Amino acid sequence: MWDSVWINARLARMTAGSPYGLIDRGALGVEGGKIVFAGPVADLPGPPESVARDVHDAGRRCITPGLIDCHTHLVFGGNRAKEFELRLEGASYEEIARAGGGIRSTVAATRAAEPEDLYAAAIPRITALMAEGVTTLEIKSGYGLSLEHEMKQLRVARQLGTDLNLTLRTTFLGAHALPPEFEGRSDAYIDDVVQMLPAVAASGLADAVDAFCEGIAFSPEQTARVFDAARAAGLPVKLHADQLSNLGGAKLAASYQALSADHLEYTSEEGVAAMADAGTVAVLLPGAFYFLRESKLPPMEAFRANDVPIALASDCNPGSAPVTSLLLMLNMACTLFRMTPEEALLGVTRHGATALGLQGTHGTLEPGKVADFAVWNIEEPAELAYRIGFNPLEAVVRQGHLQQN
Repeated sequence: MWDSVWINARLARMTAGSPYGLIDRGALGVEGGKIVFAGPVADLPGPPESVARDVHDAGRRCITPGLIDCHTHLVFGGNRAKEFELRLEGASYEEIARAGGGIRSTVAATRAAEPEDLYAAAIPRITALMAEGVTTLEIKSGYGLSLEHEMKQLRVARQLGTDLNLTLRTTFLGAHALPPEFEGRSDAYIDDVVQMLPAVAASGLADAVDAFCEGIAFSPEQTARVFDAARAAGLPVKLHADQLSNLGGAKLAASYQALSADHLEYTSEEGVAAMADAGTVAVLLPGAFYFLRESKLPPMEAFRANDVPIALASDCNPGSAPVTSLLLMLNMACTLFRMTPEEALLGVTRHGATALGLQGTHGTLEPGKVADFAVWNIEEPAELAYRIGFNPLEAVVRQGHLQQN
């Protein structure tokens, strides 16, 4: 017998072929932490009580895959509320960064924090995301900017995943900003990041490597050096690309078969085409777009025309996206980026999984996938993007284990 079966559900499987992959009177079977059945109740191999030890009546509620937040920076010290005030008084993100604020201020706080302090500060952020159905997420380093402190961040991130029973991916973002001790010596700092990579890879603490390719951060040439070292270390890459200007970041990411290129407001059609050829996912971050009061929209029609998968994420970070609501990102993606509710939900399920290299195990409700799913007290999947400040989550199953909300 299976461990459990959910019946009388509206299954939004998020598979291809029909809107939301929806099955109106569906059933979901779980055994050994994996999905073993996802289809109409009428196709069960017998009465529910005969096929599973535990039978759950979903009461016509919607069941979706567990949500995936594929881009966060949620392990950090301090906060940057004062910089929020400065921006509202007229200072730009770039001006604050060049004056020693921005990422550097978070670096100082993160370096000063003990691991247990970083862990305690991250718990409210990560549990807020989990309370809205997130079962898989990525956490980047990038606020240590030295081997010791980058590894500290990555260890804390790994511990959070273990303790909270989450599927968690960690990303080494050593090339996030120039630390103060390397002022005016960006090439020397890139040398340092390249030298960090073998130790990071050997530790097993990172699943991927990221960089910030931008005028206030690192050039395409410097980014390529980091990516060459990542490739030599056997780690896949992703990139903060074309957020504030078009430096060709998307095209560069694609040339390394990056898992994803993220932000992308200034990406050219050439960059989009390169992403399509490489299978690189476009990760859009509407929270940062909103918080920074940007006006340049990502090239949505080009992504659609080239069949580039579009993922969404919170970008949870202290400076440009202090966001802990993935449901809010669904609504913002629809209102700000003109995405449809189905596109938005795909962005935090199937396409979010692909952005993390997890498409074989996560992101859809299909036999063989990990049994991570969310039960919502809604009638239509579009309600997840439609409502603002409303959390209809009723229950979550993580790796086959029921967690009441």
